[in-house]
Amino acid sequence: MKIYTKTGDKGSTSLIGGTKVSKAHLRIEAYGTVDELNSYIGLCRDHINDADSRAVLLETQDRLFTVGSALACDPEKETKLKIPDLHEEDITLLEKAIDKMHEVLPPMKSFILPGGLIAASHLHVARCVCRRAERQVVRLSEESHEVEIIIQKYLNRLSDYLFVLARYVAFLEKAEEIPWKPRV
Repeated sequence: MKIYTKTGDKGSTSLIGGTKVSKAHLRIEAYGTVDELNSYIGLCRDHINDADSRAVLLETQDRLFTVGSALACDPEKETKLKIPDLHEEDITLLEKAIDKMHEVLPPMKSFILPGGLIAASHLHVARCVCRRAERQVVRLSEESHEVEIIIQKYLNRLSDYLFVLARYVAFLEKAEEIPWKPRV
């Protein structure tokens, strides 16, 4: 089987279910951004030494494939493929990881500037990509395209997790957080 099919050469692609849509369709943008996020999280995982954090990120990558699959489905058609579901436990996993990191992190006294450690910087970029994916999913939902609310909730919690993880990784490596000092 060849990797190239040439079916998208004119700017369209198929959703799961067979419906042809423009590659500029918001649904394609949303699951494409989730794919970008998944790839970026893989890069972040490669820069992190903490085994627990690496395990949560790997689990997250699996969940992002679930999210992407759900977004790639035509909501108007029944698919013959078995698409996995997100569960509240997936969100709880992120929340528990956030809470565990907060137990050792110093309290934030100001906004912090992204940076100070390569792994932390990459996690901040991943957080921004996650927020973009979340905005696209919200817009897709608002435009009357069916999106399960748990997808929005998961992406929202994931961006929180990525922020705290960036701080945690920097803390573990004894990197200094850079407080934002607004010019007045």
